[in-house]
Amino acid sequence: MSAEVDELDSSIERAVARGQLMQSTAKNIRTLLSGAQTDIYLRSVNELASRAAWPEVNDRFYQTLAFGTGGLRGRTIAKMVTAAERGNANEDERPQFPCVGTNAMNFFNINRATQGLVAYLHDCNRREKISARPRLVIAHDPRFFSKEFAELAAKVAAKNGCDTCVFEGPRSVPELSFTVRYLKASAGIVITASHNPPYDNGYKVYFSDGAQVIEPHASGIIAKVNAITTESFTPVSKDQQGKVSTIGKDIDQAYMRRLETLILDPLMIREAKLLRIIYTPLHGTGSVIIKPILTRLGFNFQVVPEQDRFDGRFPTVKSPNPENAEALTMAINLAQKEDADLVVATDPDCDRMGAAVRAKDGQMKLLSGNQTGSLLAWYRIKTLFDKGVLNTHNVSRAVIIKTFVTTDLQKAIADYYGLRCVETLTGFKYIGAKLGKYERAIPEQLRQNYAHLTEHETRRLRLAHSSFYVFGGEESYGYSGADFVRDKDGNGAVIMFCEVAAYAKSRGQTVDELLDEIFAQFGYFAEKTNALVFEGAEGANKIARLIESYSASPFLEVLGSRVIGIKNFERDMVEDVEGDLVPKEKMSIFELEDGTRIAVRPSGTEPKIKYYLFAQCRPENGKFDPAELTRIKAQVGEKLDRLWDWLQKDAEDRFRMG
Repeated sequence: MSAEVDELDSSIERAVARGQLMQSTAKNIRTLLSGAQTDIYLRSVNELASRAAWPEVNDRFYQTLAFGTGGLRGRTIAKMVTAAERGNANEDERPQFPCVGTNAMNFFNINRATQGLVAYLHDCNRREKISARPRLVIAHDPRFFSKEFAELAAKVAAKNGCDTCVFEGPRSVPELSFTVRYLKASAGIVITASHNPPYDNGYKVYFSDGAQVIEPHASGIIAKVNAITTESFTPVSKDQQGKVSTIGKDIDQAYMRRLETLILDPLMIREAKLLRIIYTPLHGTGSVIIKPILTRLGFNFQVVPEQDRFDGRFPTVKSPNPENAEALTMAINLAQKEDADLVVATDPDCDRMGAAVRAKDGQMKLLSGNQTGSLLAWYRIKTLFDKGVLNTHNVSRAVIIKTFVTTDLQKAIADYYGLRCVETLTGFKYIGAKLGKYERAIPEQLRQNYAHLTEHETRRLRLAHSSFYVFGGEESYGYSGADFVRDKDGNGAVIMFCEVAAYAKSRGQTVDELLDEIFAQFGYFAEKTNALVFEGAEGANKIARLIESYSASPFLEVLGSRVIGIKNFERDMVEDVEGDLVPKEKMSIFELEDGTRIAVRPSGTEPKIKYYLFAQCRPENGKFDPAELTRIKAQVGEKLDRLWDWLQKDAEDRFRMG
C-alpha cells in the first residue's frame, strides 16, 4: 500500500509542477488519504491519475466543502465514476460508493461535519452549564445515499456522546424544523440537496430554534469541522455514548395539527368541493404529509401517480425543481385531462412549492414565485382583517418578511394595510432568525414552553408583546405562514395556496383573475431571474472575478437610465427597517432612475451567479382598467427582456476586459 501511495504522490507532484493540479488539490488529497479507513479513496485517485484526468481531480479536491446558505452541498456521484466507486453496481445503477473527494458529499465529509457539529454542541452545553447530553434530530430525503448518510451521522453523533432521533423514513425539511423545537433538541440535520440534480446531495444544519444555523453558530461549527482532518476518532466511553431512537408517526400527527391552523376560513374550505386540485411530490417527501392533510381538510385532489413514489433518480423530470415549467408537465397534463383548477408541486425535500392555475382562457398558466407569494400575502393579510384578528389598534405589531430579491408588490400590499415589511438576505435562515427574535421579545415568564402552546395562544402573545408574523417568502418558491416552522414550508404552502384558490373559486374567479385584481389596485410588478453557470474550480474563480468586478466597477447607466443608488452588502453597513444590521454578503443592488432594480449575487448552493431584475408601473389615479393592465404587462415584459440581454453582454465585456 505504501508503495502505491508513494507512486501516487510522485504523480501528484509532477502534475502540480506542470500546472495540471492546484496546490490545494494536492494538499487535500494527502489529507484525505492520511486518515483513510478504506482503500476506495486510494484506488479512485490512482485510477484518475493513471488516466491523467486532472480536471476531474481538481474538481473533487480543490477545496473542502464549506457551509453555504444552509450547510454542505455537493456531488455525491462523480462526473467520472471510478471502478472503485462503481463497486458491484451496474452501469445504469447508483454506484455502490459515493464520490471520493474533499469537495464532495461522501462519508468522509458527513463524518467530519457530524464530529464538528457534536463537538460544538458539547461546547455550548459546557458554556451554558447544561449537564444533559446534546440531542440531535436527523431527517433525510429519498436521494442517493441519503439514508446511509443519515445512519452514519446518527452513529458518529452517538459515539461522540450525543442522543439522536432519526426519522423512520424520508421526511421534509419543514417537519425537521418543527421537530427540533417540538422535541427541544439541541440541533437538527437534514440530508438533502433540495431540488438539485440527482447526482448531488447535502447536509443542512438547524439549531435549537429550528432555524438554519447563522452566525455566530455557523462560524463556530465550521471551525470545529475544519479542525478535523480525518474520519478516525476515539469514541467516548460506553456510559457516555448517546442513544439512537426512531421517530415518525407521532411527530407527523403533531405537525399536521399545527398545519391545520394555517387555514384561515375553514367554512369556505368545506364548501369548496368544486375546486379540483392536482398535486405532485416529484418523487420526494411531500407525499408523506400533504396527502393526509389535504384529505383531513376536505380538499378535492388527485396525485400524479407516476411521481408518487420515492426515487432518487427523479426519472419523470429533467430536474425535480418546481420552479421549472418542465417539472410540472405531467401534473399539468393530468389537470387538462381532469379539468382541474390548480396544480401544486413540491420539491424532493418539500420546502418549495410551484403552482399552475387554470386561467380565464381555459389554459393552465404557471405562476412565478413572486406571484404566488404575493397572492398568499394579500389573501392572508386581508382575511386576518376580515376575521378581526388584525385591526387598526394592533396592526403595527403585524409583520411580513421577504428577501431583498423578492418582489416589491408584497411591500406595497403591506404598506396599504399598515403592516411592517422587513427585508432580509436570501436564505430562509434569516427569516427564521427574525422569528426567533420575535419570540424572545415576549416576556420570559409568558413564553415558557412556547413551542407547545397553541397557535391562538402564541398569536395573542405576539400581538400583545412582540411582532405577529403573518407571512414570509422568497422569490425562489419558498413560503411560510406561521412561526411553528422556522424554514420555508412546502407542506404549509400547498394548503395555504389551495385556500387562496378556493377563495377565488368562491367568488367565481380564476386565480389569475384574482392576481390581476391585485395588480390593478397596487400596480403591475414584474420580475425576471436569470443566471450564468460556471462549474468546477475554474468556474468558481470566474464567479468570484465577476462579483468583484460589480463591486469595483459598478454600473453607472443601464439602457439609458442612470443608476441613482447602489447597495453593496459586502462593503456597506445596511440596516433593515427594524434597525437590525444586515449581515455581510457578496451582493449588490442597483436602483435606476426609472424605478428598475438589478440585484447580483453568487448562489450559495449552485455553481452560478444570479441576476434579479425588477420593474414596476403604478396606477396614477385609482386602478388600472383591464386594457391598461394588458398594455403595461407587455411593455414591462419587453423591458425586462432587453435588460437581461444587456446584462449578458456586459458580463462578457467584463471577462474580456478583466
